[in-house]
Amino acid sequence: MARVRPPPGPAISARRLTKRFAGRVAFDELTFEVERGEVFGFLGPNGAGKTTTVRTLGTLLAPTSGAATVAGLPLTPANGARIRRRIAVLPESPGLYLRLSVMENLRCFAGLYEVPAPAARIERALRAVDLTGRDRDICGTLSKGLRQRVALARALLADPQVIFLDEPASGLDPAAAREVHDLIGGLRRDGVTVFLTTHRLEEAERLCDRVAILNTTLRAAGRPAELRERLFAPALTVRTAVPLPDPGRVLSGLPGVEGWRQDGVAGYVLTVADPAAAAPALTRALVAAGADVLSIVPTRPTLEDVYFELVDPGQADRP
Repeated sequence: MARVRPPPGPAISARRLTKRFAGRVAFDELTFEVERGEVFGFLGPNGAGKTTTVRTLGTLLAPTSGAATVAGLPLTPANGARIRRRIAVLPESPGLYLRLSVMENLRCFAGLYEVPAPAARIERALRAVDLTGRDRDICGTLSKGLRQRVALARALLADPQVIFLDEPASGLDPAAAREVHDLIGGLRRDGVTVFLTTHRLEEAERLCDRVAILNTTLRAAGRPAELRERLFAPALTVRTAVPLPDPGRVLSGLPGVEGWRQDGVAGYVLTVADPAAAAPALTRALVAAGADVLSIVPTRPTLEDVYFELVDPGQADRP
């Protein structure tokens, strides 16, 4: 069955979207867009508002103020049912009937979703998550990784344009987590927009086309490489066999070097305008100083570095 062509425009668009509970602000004035067919990572500490944002965009909660469109439809109470037919939400807990088989679970949910041609949809969903041949297995006997795949098959029954995944690899062993990652890659190839909340920064760096970092307010959004370039100057990391006796004399004032700091016992990080242009003069200065140079390599900040630059770690465990 061919996928219905989605309407033009972004898959999700939020404009100053806000949610308050009594005196508490869950998230405040979020403005961002999610392009169709991309994996969009939503990152932030506990209590930052990630899950509440998913519940709001998924029509389970009404926003306090602001506006949004989801799967081409304005986020309004009148459009709730129409939006839910175009999306799927996979919470951290799969929520399966553990005494039923895989097939019985999928038939049950296909009926609840009023899925047309349920047998064909179930077969296609099982193939998509590589569970063909496991349809008679009782869900309670499956590993957590396999249950997550069943839950993902359930989410695919409605042929969603947008799927919200809330910590899909939480609690999984590395092999099961890799399987979930591969499934997410398959969704992208099929043109499904994936809105992914995760605490695993290496997972986000590997999977996501773009990320947004949230801590009640939106701190930044963009491609991981763009955020690194925006927040961190280029740098070179030097390792020597033994510490330099007077590193300031050797490293200060070199062409293209804007500053330096010690990194461990015999390591130095130099902020530079252009790593390729600064490296030759740096190498000559180290050799002239009698240093045994082990390595000079460009420093590449990680998404974790970006995250902690933008989010106060002291607030990471707030309720």
